[in-house]
Amino acid sequence: MAENPIEEEAQRVFEALGAVEEMTDPLARARAIGQLLKDQAERNKRFMEYRRQVVLDLRAQKVPYRKIAAELGVSLGTVQDIERGAGRWSSRPKPKTKESHEQQPE
Repeated sequence: MAENPIEEEAQRVFEALGAVEEMTDPLARARAIGQLLKDQAERNKRFMEYRRQVVLDLRAQKVPYRKIAAELGVSLGTVQDIERGAGRWSSRPKPKTKESHEQQPE
C-alpha cells in the first residue's frame, strides 16, 4: 500500500486519464475526452472550494502560510490567492505597459 492514500487516489485518476489518451479509436477517444472536459469544468469549482475551505480552516488555526503551502505542495502566493478566493496568477490579466499603449491605433 502507498504511504499516502491521497496520492494513491490521484495516481489512479492519472492512470485512467492516461488510458483515455491511449485509446486507439480516435472517435471514441474524442467522445471520452469531451465527457471528461465537461465533467471537469463542472467539478473544478467544487474542487477549488474544497481546497479553499482547508486553507481557511488552517489559517483560522493560525497555521503559517509557508506550512500550508508545504502541506498542499503549492507556492506561498498560491495559498494567499486561495485564501482570498482570487484566481490563479497565470490567469490574471497582464498590466498594460507604455509600449502596448503606443502600439494601439487611434
